Amino acid sequence: MLFPATGNSASMATKIPAEKFGKCQCETHHSESILYQILNKERGSETRWHQQHCSAHCSARSKGCPCLDRRRVVLRTPEATCRRASEVLLKTSAFIRNLPSFYHMPWEDQFVLIQQNWAPLFVLGMAQEGVDFELREIPATSLLKKILLNQSSTAVNEVGSSSAGASFTEVQKMKNLLWKFWDLDISAKEYAYLKGIILFNSECCVLKCLPYVQSLQQEAQKALMEFISTMFHGSLSRFSSILQLITSLQDIDADATEELFFRPILGEATLNAILLETLYINPDWL
Repeated sequence: MLFPATGNSASMATKIPAEKFGKCQCETHHSESILYQILNKERGSETRWHQQHCSAHCSARSKGCPCLDRRRVVLRTPEATCRRASEVLLKTSAFIRNLPSFYHMPWEDQFVLIQQNWAPLFVLGMAQEGVDFELREIPATSLLKKILLNQSSTAVNEVGSSSAGASFTEVQKMKNLLWKFWDLDISAKEYAYLKGIILFNSECCVLKCLPYVQSLQQEAQKALMEFISTMFHGSLSRFSSILQLITSLQDIDADATEELFFRPILGEATLNAILLETLYINPDWL
Protein backbone atom coordinates (compact mmCIF):
# COMPACT_ATOMS: atom_id res chain seq x y z
CA MET A 1 0.00 0.00 0.00
CA LEU A 2 1.31 3.42 -0.93
CA PHE A 3 -0.03 5.21 2.16
CA PRO A 4 0.15 3.14 5.38
CA ALA A 5 -2.67 3.72 7.85
CA THR A 6 -1.74 4.71 11.37
CA GLY A 7 -3.56 5.85 14.51
CA ASN A 8 -7.20 5.99 15.53
CA SER A 9 -9.96 8.33 14.52
CA ALA A 10 -10.33 11.39 16.70
CA SER A 11 -13.00 11.88 19.31
CA MET A 12 -15.57 14.63 19.23
CA ALA A 13 -14.53 18.02 20.54
CA THR A 14 -16.55 20.67 22.30
CA LYS A 15 -16.82 23.92 20.42
CA ILE A 16 -15.61 27.00 22.28
CA PRO A 17 -17.22 30.24 21.12
CA ALA A 18 -14.96 33.03 20.00
CA GLU A 19 -16.80 35.36 22.39
CA LYS A 20 -14.88 33.74 25.24
CA PHE A 21 -11.97 35.99 24.49
CA GLY A 22 -13.82 39.18 25.28
CA LYS A 23 -15.59 42.07 23.66
CA CYS A 24 -14.19 43.63 20.53
CA GLN A 25 -12.22 46.77 21.22
CA CYS A 26 -13.87 48.44 18.26
CA GLU A 27 -17.08 48.61 20.26
CA THR A 28 -15.43 50.68 23.02
CA HIS A 29 -16.07 54.31 22.15
CA HIS A 30 -12.96 55.63 23.87
CA SER A 31 -13.09 58.90 21.94
CA GLU A 32 -15.93 60.00 24.26
CA SER A 33 -13.91 59.42 27.45
CA ILE A 34 -13.14 62.57 29.50
CA LEU A 35 -9.75 61.14 30.47
CA TYR A 36 -9.04 60.47 26.83
CA GLN A 37 -9.84 64.07 25.88
CA ILE A 38 -7.67 65.47 28.67
CA LEU A 39 -4.58 63.28 28.26
CA ASN A 40 -4.43 62.40 24.60
CA LYS A 41 -2.25 64.83 22.68
CA GLU A 42 -3.26 63.32 19.37
CA ARG A 43 -7.02 63.41 19.86
CA GLY A 44 -7.83 64.57 16.36
CA SER A 45 -5.73 62.02 14.48
CA GLU A 46 -6.76 59.22 16.87
CA THR A 47 -10.45 59.92 16.44
CA ARG A 48 -10.13 60.04 12.67
CA TRP A 49 -8.21 56.76 12.70
CA HIS A 50 -10.91 55.14 14.83
CA GLN A 51 -13.69 56.36 12.57
CA GLN A 52 -11.92 55.17 9.42
CA HIS A 53 -10.72 51.76 10.61
CA CYS A 54 -13.07 50.67 13.40
CA SER A 55 -16.52 52.15 12.98
CA ALA A 56 -16.82 51.16 9.32
CA HIS A 57 -15.99 47.55 10.12
CA CYS A 58 -18.21 47.31 13.17
CA SER A 59 -21.17 48.60 11.17
CA ALA A 60 -20.53 46.08 8.39
CA ARG A 61 -20.22 42.67 10.04
CA SER A 62 -19.69 40.90 6.75
CA LYS A 63 -16.31 42.55 6.38
CA GLY A 64 -15.08 41.26 9.74
CA CYS A 65 -13.71 43.20 12.68
CA PRO A 66 -10.13 44.49 12.34
CA CYS A 67 -9.55 43.99 16.07
CA LEU A 68 -9.68 40.23 15.54
CA ASP A 69 -6.67 40.48 13.26
CA ARG A 70 -4.68 42.28 15.96
CA ARG A 71 -5.56 39.95 18.84
CA ARG A 72 -2.76 37.56 19.82
CA VAL A 73 -3.14 34.29 21.69
CA VAL A 74 -0.90 31.68 23.30
CA LEU A 75 -1.56 28.19 24.65
CA ARG A 76 -3.17 28.05 28.08
CA THR A 77 -1.18 24.90 28.94
CA PRO A 78 1.93 25.18 26.75
CA GLU A 79 3.98 22.39 28.34
CA ALA A 80 1.37 19.66 27.84
CA THR A 81 0.13 20.91 24.47
CA CYS A 82 3.60 21.45 23.00
CA ARG A 83 4.54 17.93 24.06
CA ARG A 84 1.56 16.50 22.20
CA ALA A 85 2.24 18.73 19.21
CA SER A 86 5.82 17.45 19.08
CA GLU A 87 4.55 13.87 19.13
CA VAL A 88 2.23 14.65 16.22
CA LEU A 89 5.11 16.20 14.28
CA LEU A 90 7.29 13.13 14.85
CA LYS A 91 4.50 10.84 13.65
CA THR A 92 4.06 13.03 10.58
CA SER A 93 7.79 12.77 9.86
CA ALA A 94 7.63 9.00 10.31
CA PHE A 95 4.74 8.80 7.84
CA ILE A 96 6.75 10.70 5.21
CA ARG A 97 9.83 8.57 5.75
CA ASN A 98 7.82 5.40 5.21
CA LEU A 99 6.89 6.52 1.70
CA PRO A 100 9.50 5.26 -0.79
CA SER A 101 7.80 7.29 -3.52
CA PHE A 102 8.69 10.50 -1.68
CA TYR A 103 12.41 9.69 -1.75
CA HIS A 104 12.34 8.76 -5.45
CA MET A 105 12.12 12.45 -6.35
CA PRO A 106 15.04 14.92 -6.25
CA TRP A 107 15.90 16.33 -2.85
CA GLU A 108 15.06 19.83 -4.10
CA ASP A 109 11.47 18.70 -4.73
CA GLN A 110 11.34 17.01 -1.33
CA PHE A 111 12.45 20.24 0.31
CA VAL A 112 9.84 22.34 -1.52
CA LEU A 113 6.99 19.95 -0.69
CA ILE A 114 7.93 19.82 2.99
CA GLN A 115 8.29 23.59 3.19
CA GLN A 116 4.92 24.19 1.56
CA ASN A 117 2.86 21.39 3.11
CA TRP A 118 4.16 20.73 6.63
CA ALA A 119 1.54 22.94 8.32
CA PRO A 120 -1.58 21.29 6.78
CA LEU A 121 0.03 17.88 7.37
CA PHE A 122 0.59 18.79 11.00
CA VAL A 123 -2.99 20.00 11.51
CA LEU A 124 -4.21 16.81 9.87
CA GLY A 125 -2.13 14.86 12.38
CA MET A 126 -3.61 16.92 15.22
CA ALA A 127 -7.07 15.96 14.01
CA GLN A 128 -6.17 12.27 13.81
CA GLU A 129 -4.66 12.23 17.28
CA GLY A 130 -7.59 14.17 18.75
CA VAL A 131 -5.42 16.99 20.10
CA ASP A 132 -7.55 19.88 21.31
CA PHE A 133 -6.12 22.93 23.06
CA GLU A 134 -7.21 25.98 25.03
CA LEU A 135 -6.02 29.51 24.43
CA ARG A 136 -5.13 32.54 26.49
CA GLU A 137 -5.30 35.99 24.97
CA ILE A 138 -2.33 38.33 25.30
CA PRO A 139 -3.59 41.67 26.63
CA ALA A 140 -3.28 44.45 24.11
CA THR A 141 -1.54 47.71 25.00
CA SER A 142 -4.13 49.75 26.89
CA LEU A 143 -5.34 53.09 25.60
CA LEU A 144 -4.33 54.80 28.86
CA LYS A 145 -0.78 53.44 28.63
CA LYS A 146 -0.56 54.59 25.04
CA ILE A 147 -1.69 58.09 26.02
CA LEU A 148 0.66 58.37 29.01
CA LEU A 149 3.63 57.16 26.97
CA ASN A 150 2.68 59.60 24.20
CA GLN A 151 2.60 56.82 21.58
CA SER A 152 0.72 57.24 18.34
CA SER A 153 -1.78 54.63 17.24
CA THR A 154 0.45 53.76 14.27
CA ALA A 155 3.45 53.02 16.49
CA VAL A 156 1.41 50.83 18.82
CA ASN A 157 -0.05 48.89 15.91
CA GLU A 158 3.42 48.27 14.49
CA VAL A 159 4.61 46.94 17.84
CA GLY A 160 1.49 44.80 18.24
CA SER A 161 1.88 43.21 14.83
CA SER A 162 5.24 41.74 15.84
CA SER A 163 4.36 40.85 19.45
CA ALA A 164 4.55 37.35 20.87
CA GLY A 165 1.74 34.92 20.25
CA ALA A 166 -0.21 33.82 17.22
CA SER A 167 -3.03 35.53 15.35
CA PHE A 168 -6.37 34.79 17.01
CA THR A 169 -8.09 34.77 13.62
CA GLU A 170 -5.72 32.14 12.18
CA VAL A 171 -5.81 29.97 15.30
CA GLN A 172 -9.61 30.06 15.46
CA LYS A 173 -9.68 29.01 11.79
CA MET A 174 -7.51 26.04 12.74
CA LYS A 175 -9.76 25.06 15.65
CA ASN A 176 -12.86 25.27 13.48
CA LEU A 177 -11.21 22.96 10.95
CA LEU A 178 -10.32 20.42 13.64
CA TRP A 179 -13.93 20.33 14.81
CA LYS A 180 -15.08 19.66 11.24
CA PHE A 181 -12.73 16.68 10.94
CA TRP A 182 -13.93 15.29 14.25
CA ASP A 183 -17.55 15.73 13.22
CA LEU A 184 -16.91 13.55 10.17
CA ASP A 185 -15.25 10.85 12.32
CA ILE A 186 -12.47 10.22 9.78
CA SER A 187 -11.04 6.67 9.81
CA ALA A 188 -7.33 5.77 9.98
CA LYS A 189 -7.23 4.78 6.30
CA GLU A 190 -8.93 8.00 5.25
CA TYR A 191 -6.34 9.97 7.21
CA ALA A 192 -3.54 8.06 5.47
CA TYR A 193 -4.92 8.87 2.02
CA LEU A 194 -5.49 12.48 3.04
CA LYS A 195 -1.86 12.82 4.12
CA GLY A 196 -0.79 11.60 0.70
CA ILE A 197 -3.06 14.12 -1.03
CA ILE A 198 -1.67 16.95 1.11
CA LEU A 199 1.99 15.92 0.91
CA PHE A 200 1.94 15.68 -2.89
CA ASN A 201 0.09 18.95 -3.36
CA SER A 202 2.06 20.72 -6.07
CA GLU A 203 0.11 23.99 -6.35
CA CYS A 204 2.29 27.11 -6.38
CA CYS A 205 5.36 24.90 -6.63
CA VAL A 206 8.22 24.82 -9.10
CA LEU A 207 9.19 21.14 -9.14
CA LYS A 208 11.62 19.19 -11.27
CA CYS A 209 9.34 16.14 -11.24
CA LEU A 210 5.96 17.86 -11.40
CA PRO A 211 4.17 15.14 -13.45
CA TYR A 212 5.41 12.48 -11.02
CA VAL A 213 4.17 14.42 -7.99
CA GLN A 214 0.80 15.07 -9.64
CA SER A 215 0.42 11.36 -10.42
CA LEU A 216 1.06 10.49 -6.77
CA GLN A 217 -1.60 12.93 -5.61
CA GLN A 218 -4.09 11.58 -8.14
CA GLU A 219 -3.33 8.05 -6.95
CA ALA A 220 -4.07 9.07 -3.36
CA GLN A 221 -7.32 10.80 -4.37
CA LYS A 222 -8.45 7.74 -6.33
CA ALA A 223 -7.66 5.44 -3.42
CA LEU A 224 -9.62 7.66 -1.04
CA MET A 225 -12.62 7.80 -3.37
CA GLU A 226 -12.64 4.02 -3.83
CA PHE A 227 -12.36 3.41 -0.10
CA ILE A 228 -15.24 5.77 0.70
CA SER A 229 -17.37 4.31 -2.10
CA THR A 230 -16.82 0.80 -0.71
CA MET A 231 -17.35 1.65 2.95
CA PHE A 232 -20.31 4.00 2.43
CA HIS A 233 -22.25 2.08 -0.22
CA GLY A 234 -21.29 4.16 -3.25
CA SER A 235 -22.18 7.52 -1.71
CA LEU A 236 -19.75 10.24 -2.76
CA SER A 237 -21.16 13.00 -0.54
CA ARG A 238 -18.60 12.11 2.12
CA PHE A 239 -15.82 12.27 -0.45
CA SER A 240 -17.00 15.75 -1.48
CA SER A 241 -17.10 16.92 2.15
CA ILE A 242 -13.57 15.67 2.77
CA LEU A 243 -12.26 17.38 -0.37
CA GLN A 244 -13.69 20.66 0.93
CA LEU A 245 -11.72 20.15 4.15
CA ILE A 246 -8.57 19.60 2.10
CA THR A 247 -9.07 23.02 0.50
CA SER A 248 -9.39 24.57 3.97
CA LEU A 249 -6.28 22.75 5.16
CA GLN A 250 -4.24 24.39 2.43
CA ASP A 251 -5.19 27.81 3.85
CA ILE A 252 -3.64 27.04 7.24
CA ASP A 253 -1.14 29.74 8.21
CA ALA A 254 2.26 28.09 8.75
CA ASP A 255 3.69 31.04 10.72
CA ALA A 256 0.77 31.05 13.17
CA THR A 257 1.05 27.26 13.58
CA GLU A 258 4.78 27.44 14.31
CA GLU A 259 4.36 30.40 16.67
CA LEU A 260 1.59 28.75 18.69
CA PHE A 261 2.82 25.17 19.04
CA PHE A 262 6.59 25.27 18.60
CA ARG A 263 7.95 28.72 19.45
CA PRO A 264 7.87 27.95 23.22
CA ILE A 265 10.23 24.99 22.68
CA LEU A 266 12.19 26.05 19.59
CA GLY A 267 13.27 29.49 20.70
CA GLU A 268 15.02 31.14 17.76
CA ALA A 269 15.33 27.91 15.73
CA THR A 270 13.08 27.35 12.73
CA LEU A 271 10.78 24.40 12.34
CA ASN A 272 11.85 23.89 8.72
CA ALA A 273 15.41 23.20 9.89
CA ILE A 274 14.20 20.70 12.51
CA LEU A 275 12.02 18.90 9.97
CA LEU A 276 14.85 18.57 7.47
CA GLU A 277 17.08 17.23 10.22
CA THR A 278 14.61 14.56 11.29
CA LEU A 279 13.86 13.58 7.70
CA TYR A 280 17.33 13.50 6.23
CA ILE A 281 20.23 13.90 8.65
CA ASN A 282 19.42 11.66 11.62
CA PRO A 283 17.26 8.75 10.41
CA ASP A 284 17.78 6.85 13.68
CA TRP A 285 15.79 9.46 15.60
CA LEU A 286 12.44 7.91 14.71
